[in-house]
Amino acid sequence: MTKRVPCLARLNFPSGTETKWQNSLVINRGEKRRKTVEKYAKKRADLVAVINDQSLSVEDRFEARLKMQALPRNSSPVRLRNRCALTGRPRGVFRKFGLGRASFADFVMQGEVPGMIKASW
Repeated sequence: MTKRVPCLARLNFPSGTETKWQNSLVINRGEKRRKTVEKYAKKRADLVAVINDQSLSVEDRFEARLKMQALPRNSSPVRLRNRCALTGRPRGVFRKFGLGRASFADFVMQGEVPGMIKASW
């Protein structure tokens, strides 16, 4: 009998002790999903058009729904998650800059973002 070794990416580390490779695993998974969504976008759009077309028969629409269900799960754009480009943090990401709030604050403090300064009153 072989001994089961836990996947290191699934271990719960205390907050702030994540290693760099854990973030890269998550970021790479997100990029892979992005490519899959892009690959199946046209096919998915065509199937949605058939499913929503009320003039077609119920059998045709049902067949299109079965084909849609046969597509890979990661081809759905709903499964994409915006992440910070530097840290991979999934929450608090500014879409305009593609950075998390902490990384964005660092850039602002360094004067890298034109027109933005730290508020003081």
